[in-house]
Amino acid sequence: MELSIYQLKLMREAIQDKPTVGFKIGLLGLGTVGTGTAQILLDPAQRHPLVQELELYRVGVRSLDKSRPVDLPADRFTTDLESIVTDPAVDIVVEVIGGLEPARSLMLTAIAHGKHVVTANKAAIARFGDEIFTAATKAGVYVLLEAAVGGGIPVIEPLKQSLCANRIHTVMGIVNGTTNYILTRMQTEGGDFADILADAQQLGYAEADPTADVDGLDAADKIAILASLAFGGRIKLPEVHCEGIRQVSAADIAYADKLGFVIKLLAVAKRNPQVATDPEQLQVRVHPTLIPKVHPLASVNQVNNAILVEGDPIGQVMFFGPGAGAGPTASAVVSDILNIAAILKVGRGSQMPLDGKALLDPLLACSHQHYCAIAPMDELTTRFYARFSTNDTPGVIGKLGTCFGDHNVSLESVVQTDVRGESAEIVVVTHNVREGNFHQALTEIRAMTSVNSVASVLRVL
Repeated sequence: MELSIYQLKLMREAIQDKPTVGFKIGLLGLGTVGTGTAQILLDPAQRHPLVQELELYRVGVRSLDKSRPVDLPADRFTTDLESIVTDPAVDIVVEVIGGLEPARSLMLTAIAHGKHVVTANKAAIARFGDEIFTAATKAGVYVLLEAAVGGGIPVIEPLKQSLCANRIHTVMGIVNGTTNYILTRMQTEGGDFADILADAQQLGYAEADPTADVDGLDAADKIAILASLAFGGRIKLPEVHCEGIRQVSAADIAYADKLGFVIKLLAVAKRNPQVATDPEQLQVRVHPTLIPKVHPLASVNQVNNAILVEGDPIGQVMFFGPGAGAGPTASAVVSDILNIAAILKVGRGSQMPLDGKALLDPLLACSHQHYCAIAPMDELTTRFYARFSTNDTPGVIGKLGTCFGDHNVSLESVVQTDVRGESAEIVVVTHNVREGNFHQALTEIRAMTSVNSVASVLRVL
C-alpha cells in the first residue's frame, strides 16, 4: 500500500520529534590532550551532529583548586578517578592521563564495569595491551586508541578497516616528533645533537627528561601497536629492537647529505622474507636510518609524523600530519568516541546472543590472541653506513675491503675524506647484507692497528 504525502509528513515529524539518545563521557585527565578533548565536546557547532549527543559527564583531575580552561559546573570535576570508571551512568571512559599506573588499572576497572574505553596511552597499550584487550573481548566492550600513534593522523582505523582487504607487507614511518625536530635542525643548521636537544627542551619540543623520545622508546611503543594491527597478532615489546639518535653526529648528517641521504629515526614493521623456515616472521625495529632524498619519508620535517603502508593489492599509501599537540590528538580521541557512540546508537555491540557475549564489530575490536614471531636482528638483511677513524697509511682501505669480503659483506661505495695529519676518515656504504655478517666484520675491524675507532654505524633504507 502506498503512503500519502500527509502520512509521510507525519512519519518525518515523528522521527524528528524522537528524543535524542545521549552518551555520557567520563574523562580521566585534563592536561593538554584532555583539555583539547573537552573543548571539542563542549563546542559541537559545525561538527558531526553526533557530537551534540555526547555529554561530558564527569572529569577526573589531580586537584579541584586549579582554574580550568573549560566551562563546566564545579560538581562535574572530581579527584576520585575510580568513581568515574565505576559510575553506572558513564557510557565511555576516556583515558588521557598517560603513564602506566593508574592508567592501566583504571582502564581495566572501566572494562570490568562494562564501559567502553578510548585512550591515547601508547605506553600502556604497548606493555599491557594483551591484558586490556583480553578483558575487553570478555566484557564485550571496545578499546579504541587512534590517538596513541601519530597524534591527529588517522592511521589506526585505516589499518583496521580501510586497508583490511590487503595483505600488508610493510608499515614504517617517522612516529616521534621530538627526534624528527632535532634531526631536521641538525640537517639544516649543521649543529650537534646535544646543543639542539637543549634548545628543543627550552622551546618545549623536548621533555626535561627526553629519554623516551631520543632513545627510541616512544617510537618502539608505537610501532609495536602498528605491527599488531597490520599483521593481526600481538607483539612482545621487549622483542622490538630499539636504538635512539644520541649517537648521530653532525658529521654523519653531513656525510649522508653528500651521499644523497637524510637521517631520520625510522620505525619499521615488515614481513621477513629472508627466513624461509617461517615466512610469517616479522621485523619490528626502531633505529636512525639513512633515507634516500627521493623517498617520500625524506621530506617529513620538524615535528611532523608520517606512516607509510605497503600492501597487496593497494601498493603504497602514506599518512602524514601533526604527530602531537592538543588539537590533533584530541581530534583522534573524539573520533574514537564517535565511532563507539555510532555503534551504540544503532544497537550493535549491545545485543547479547545466546552465548552471553556482546556482538562486537570485528573490524573495530582487537580480538587476536596469538603472538607474532619476531626475527632476530642478526638474521635480517639490510644496508649499512659506517664511518671509521683510521691512520692515514697505505693499504687501509684495502684491509677494510678484504675483511668485509671475508664475511660476505659487499660494499657499494668507499670514500676516504677529512684527512687530518696522520689520521683520516673512511666512509663505507654496503649493499644488502646479513646483519650478523656485518657485525662480525666490524669486530675484526675494531682490532686492526690501523683503525682508531668505528665512529658511527647506521642502517640505510
